[in-house]
Parts: sequence; C-alpha cells; structure tokens
Amino acid sequence: MILSDDEIERYARHLVLLEIGGPGQQKLKRARVLVVGAGGLGAPLLLYLAAAGVGTLGIVDDDVVSLSNLQRQVLFDTADLGRGKVEVALDRLRRLNPHVAVETHPARLTAETAPDLLARYDLVADGSDNFATRYAVADACFHAGKPLVTGAVGTFDATLTTLRPFEVDQDGTPNPTYRCLFPEAPLPGTVPTCAEAGVLGALTGIAGAMMALEVLREIVGFGEGLVGRLLLLDALTLRFETLRYGWDPDNPLNGRLAAEPGPADR
Repeated sequence: MILSDDEIERYARHLVLLEIGGPGQQKLKRARVLVVGAGGLGAPLLLYLAAAGVGTLGIVDDDVVSLSNLQRQVLFDTADLGRGKVEVALDRLRRLNPHVAVETHPARLTAETAPDLLARYDLVADGSDNFATRYAVADACFHAGKPLVTGAVGTFDATLTTLRPFEVDQDGTPNPTYRCLFPEAPLPGTVPTCAEAGVLGALTGIAGAMMALEVLREIVGFGEGLVGRLLLLDALTLRFETLRYGWDPDNPLNGRLAAEPGPADR
C-alpha cells in the first residue's frame, strides 16, 4: 500500500523512526480498528489513532454529547451539545486526517451485536465505562480471534492491558483471558459510576493516549506488548506499576473445562 506525497509529509516523524518507518506506516494504513466508546478514553484514543494514520476507524457509541462530558472528552465542544457522539467524532476525525476512513455505529455494543461488528475489524480497543460491555467485548474478541486493548479509569487511577487469549505463549500455555484477570463483574451498585464518584479529566487523556500507543504497538509490532501484564497508573502519586497475570485453567473461555475451544485450538 503506497503512501501519497501528502501522507509522507504528514507522517514524516513516524517514517524516520526505525521501529516504524515506511513498512510500519503502511501497516497502520491497512489496519482496521474498532473503538468501543467515544467518551473519556475513546476521545483521545480516536484522535491519536486518526493522527497516526490508522486506515479505518470504527466507532461504537449510542450516547449524545452532554455538558458534563466536556471536562474530559476532548473530541467535543460546547457547540456539540445534544449531538450524537459518533456523528461529531466523524466530523472531527475527517478534518484531522482525511486519509482515514471513519465508520460509525450509533448503538450500544452487546453480546448479541458484537460478533457482526468485530468481523469487520482487525483489532478492538475498548474504552467503555461499564462492566457489561467490557465482558461482552472481551468474550466476543476471544471467540472471533481479535486482539483487544482494554482500558478503564476510576477517580484517580487507570488500568490498561492487552488480550490475545486465542494464542499461546512460548511454553504452549494459553494466554490469559479478561476473565482470568477479572473472573466476575462486581455486583450492581458496589462500584460507583463516574457520575457518582467523579473522575480527573486529565487522567482520561493520559490513559486514552496510552491505549493509542498500545494499539499502534500491536499493529506495527514494536516494543513489548501488555499481554499478560496489567499497567496501573495512580494519578495521586503519579506512579506507574505493572502486574503480571496468567492463564486461569478454570476460566470459562479457554480453560480446561471450556465448553467450546478458542480459535487457537481449532
């Protein structure tokens, strides 16, 4: 896939990086990434993926822009109040980079709708704000054999990891699933929502940009990815930590008693 003269100038700072260069930028241009959620995490994530030249971006979100979003969702402004988030995102990203195709899905992703959506994309980035969607996305990515970069934010903390549970590690052990890391969702009402507990606006920008970095690393193939590693950020102390986690043989997706084998076993 050839880069135009405009693209060569636009991505010049990527092209001089040995870890990316022309071949890496062409990989980005060919890539199709589905972003779940155009909120606090999704907004900076989408901006950086579009700026980087990811060829096709799909956006799933059924929400409209509200005034309380503007403290952290930098894709939108005051004039966008009441408009659908995917509609605004389409306009913004086209203006940022006309070389990027944007596909909008103004709906909530569910376990029922996920398979058809995922079939159109190479990789998924989940910045949703609820556990039901996170589990639906993670399970669907496992069954579809799609890499998943998933992030979450609390009041002053953020987490990020990458999932490729349809593959095995160098020892032949399956890579961990989302359910190996978080076996069950918290009971309803036990974890306060963003509206109830609040969230530091700049923190979502940091976490969303880190998600974009991880997506770019997955596409191009440079650096050490976050498969089997959970990155934690504490904004109060500005401390980063990385915790390793592994495959749980009792998990319901690729565990020993799983009802259905994953793609790596077929």
